[in-house]
Amino acid sequence: MSAGDVLIRAGLPASAASWLGGAPDLVGDFARDSVVAARFWREGAGLFARLPAKPRRSAAEAEAAAAIAESGRALRHRFLAAHVEAIYRALTRDYAGFVRVDELAYEAAQLVPGLVPTRAEVTREDALRQGDKDGSEIDQGIFLAHVLAHPAAGTHLCRAMLLPLPQSAERLAAFASAGSADCGAATVTRAGRAAIVTMRNPRFLNAEDETTIDGLEAAVDLAILDGASDIAVLRGDRVEHAKWRGRRVFSSGINLTHLYHGKISYLWYIRRELGLVNKMLRGLARRDRPADEEAGGTIEKPWIAAVDGFAIGGGCQILLVMDYVLAAADAYLTLPARKEGIIPGAANLRLTRFTGGRIAREAILYGRRLDCDSAEGRLVCDEVVPPADMDRALAAVIDNFTSSGVVSAAGNRRAIRVGQEPFDLFRQYMAVYAREQAHCHFSPALIANLERHWNAQARSA
Repeated sequence: MSAGDVLIRAGLPASAASWLGGAPDLVGDFARDSVVAARFWREGAGLFARLPAKPRRSAAEAEAAAAIAESGRALRHRFLAAHVEAIYRALTRDYAGFVRVDELAYEAAQLVPGLVPTRAEVTREDALRQGDKDGSEIDQGIFLAHVLAHPAAGTHLCRAMLLPLPQSAERLAAFASAGSADCGAATVTRAGRAAIVTMRNPRFLNAEDETTIDGLEAAVDLAILDGASDIAVLRGDRVEHAKWRGRRVFSSGINLTHLYHGKISYLWYIRRELGLVNKMLRGLARRDRPADEEAGGTIEKPWIAAVDGFAIGGGCQILLVMDYVLAAADAYLTLPARKEGIIPGAANLRLTRFTGGRIAREAILYGRRLDCDSAEGRLVCDEVVPPADMDRALAAVIDNFTSSGVVSAAGNRRAIRVGQEPFDLFRQYMAVYAREQAHCHFSPALIANLERHWNAQARSA
């Protein structure tokens, strides 16, 4: 059976077969190629719309849907290989403007129709469970992978994501005066020479999701920008879950219930890695200076993590960008990527620096648990104390970091990073991550894993 027959067998018109084999040649002229590619994608979208919704498709119809999507994506890869910098220049006014990834993706949809989904198209799928979505956001992953793979465009995008959020700048004066700020999903409070960020999602064991990302990133911005503190601390708040009620936990990672019910977008992953997490590692960028280590253009301070209970998934990923990790003796770390069906952020890039390759593979690919009070756990944790001593020990760590001043801290952090994870290595990793995470996010295996290991279908979002 020919490729065209796949579409006809699904009940599509005979003309569909010619469309499938008729992807246009690209000549290298951005304006001309945009017109012919947009026409091809528009015709493909019309064919796709004639198929039933995903849950109601027959096997033949599902095969046709996959063939249409694959053909459109093959052209997207070719188009972006030829024109990604032209697109990025157009969206950033020749690198003069800084555009965050979510804005960039949706503005690209207006610049080149069909290249990536529009905001309205993504919104229509937002109401669906994850397993019922067609995954148009995969095209955002293809686009961002090509942007990040381009040295100039990718570096500029990484820098854009290290800039403080607009709402952070607006809150800074009030925070400087009051010494505290409530950012919703996180609070930031000055205690002596430390700015303490407390993560708050009590119903979901301080998990991360769409409701937490902006508030936590804003709190991180404020902690870094605060001129009256020398270091920043990250800790989880007390939670409501029956087993842990009233106790602090660090983080249970991505909100798997929200993930299963389709309440986490693909762009959430990219915003988190390029923004929230990378800011703790690299600090905040300035608009007038490069953000790489060699230029020394970031605003940064050391970060301490205080781990109560557990640091699962994304929580464990965050520990890998900390300068010092204090943990309770009964706490543990896991990266259950195998059971979730996704890539654990930049842990694949970073964990081997702490544990070596073998333990890192066991943690990522096989779900190995690392108890903080074990030889393996102490490869990630700098200090482990009895749970009842966490407050006292944290105060001592803060005092040790600040008693002699931290004037050289930023320089030492940059010097360490340039040898371990230079800016360009991170950019290249994120290019691969952007593409692969998009496919993982919409994989049937993700749904199967969540139902098998999380009983997600029985949990209420």
